[in-house]
Amino acid sequence: MANVALIIQILVANVLGYAIATFVMLRLLITSLFKPIKFVKSTFINNRKVMPKCLNDPSLGNHGFLQLEDVKIHYVACGDEGKPLMLCLHGFPEFWFSWRYQMLEFKKDYRVVAVDMRGYGESDKPSNKQDYAYNKLSGDVKQMVEALGYSSCTLMSHDWGGAVAWQVVSQYPEIIDQLVVCNCPHPGTFQKYLRTSWTQMKKSWYMYFFQVPFVPELVFRSNDLVFFDRLMGSIKNTKQTQEVVEAYKYVYSKPGALRGPINYYRAAFSSMNRPNPKMVDVPTLVVWGDPDMALNTELAYLAKKYVSNLTVKVIKNSNHFVMLDRPAEVNAAVREFLQKK
Repeated sequence: MANVALIIQILVANVLGYAIATFVMLRLLITSLFKPIKFVKSTFINNRKVMPKCLNDPSLGNHGFLQLEDVKIHYVACGDEGKPLMLCLHGFPEFWFSWRYQMLEFKKDYRVVAVDMRGYGESDKPSNKQDYAYNKLSGDVKQMVEALGYSSCTLMSHDWGGAVAWQVVSQYPEIIDQLVVCNCPHPGTFQKYLRTSWTQMKKSWYMYFFQVPFVPELVFRSNDLVFFDRLMGSIKNTKQTQEVVEAYKYVYSKPGALRGPINYYRAAFSSMNRPNPKMVDVPTLVVWGDPDMALNTELAYLAKKYVSNLTVKVIKNSNHFVMLDRPAEVNAAVREFLQKK
């Protein structure tokens, strides 16, 4: 029965995705016919060749690369190499820079390493969606820890990075000392919840849209990546400067920069090989920015079904990008959690 439900979910996701894509393409066609100037402007992307200074801020540490089994991973590291490792996994549509507030906070106590996950930023970008399957992503994290010279780490994660972190702690619990997950549900609960919650299904429309080839990348690139103006504008409690907006646009304006990130969703919704959740005994903190426009807050508490030692911290008057929107509160919650060990 579980396989039947999964097959139906995959079919529904694709049907909805193509329906949304058809609507989007019709709008683009109508615009091109009746408002050609607006259409041409909407396809424009500024050629950004100069890296914004904030991406080379020395207080955030040094840039480097890790050669893994099949990909090269870009990272930025700060803090004493003799300190315990804190490894940070970002979500969509982000890159290592999303952890800057946490890097500055925890570098006194940890060797903090924020990576560009495969497909993102300056890391390698495999072209096939199969290259973004869960086993590949979790394997990357295990190899990262080893390549950095450690046997274990405190793993901090957000959004898609959280989905990978849940898989890592299930598959390789021996390499995780403590786990922090920001605004990402446990995969063992999310699929069933998505099938039974109408509000979550509506919020997840973009996941279905991403099943379609080419069109999502085209929409994301429209109007000189205006999406990032809107995303950063939604972060109300900590002002994101225009330089920060440009940092995201600098990264995502590069050729092929969007295919890898969107392929995470394509791989997740097109394969029968889903995560195999096991009971997690590693101390785990779930931090949840509320309200979240992508995920219902109820999902934060459902993780207790799979986590024996779970702490949940909901931060009100925030949003999905809680570590950017309310960094002081996130850092305080994480520090309190880490000090319990």
